[in-house]
Amino acid sequence: MRGPLIPPALPGWRTRSQRFDESVLMTLEHVERNLGNELDGLEVGVEEVPPSAPAPWEVGAVPLGRYFPADSAAGLPHRIVVYRRPVVARVEDEVELASLVRDVLVEQIAHMLSRNPEDVDPDYRA
Repeated sequence: MRGPLIPPALPGWRTRSQRFDESVLMTLEHVERNLGNELDGLEVGVEEVPPSAPAPWEVGAVPLGRYFPADSAAGLPHRIVVYRRPVVARVEDEVELASLVRDVLVEQIAHMLSRNPEDVDPDYRA
């Protein structure tokens, strides 16, 4: 028998990075439902690892995500990046992964909006 063992329509066909991206998108959709149009223009991305040069405030820890403010002079919108490998390294299963992705995104969005994370998502756990 030749061909794939798992048909492309089944969830097992997706790679780990595709499942991670889906988790980020689902979390973002959840937060957008709570905040409405406050996130218009926000770009969210996923990178494997953070750059080797840490930000000045990132002393002694590997960041799980970063917020980059908008730069109107360069035409760049607000951006949030979630780093896949540091997040995945801290969890044991898909449930913990979804929870940690939610916490990272909520914290970064709260930072962007200058709010408490609990105001962004009532399900946030400190």
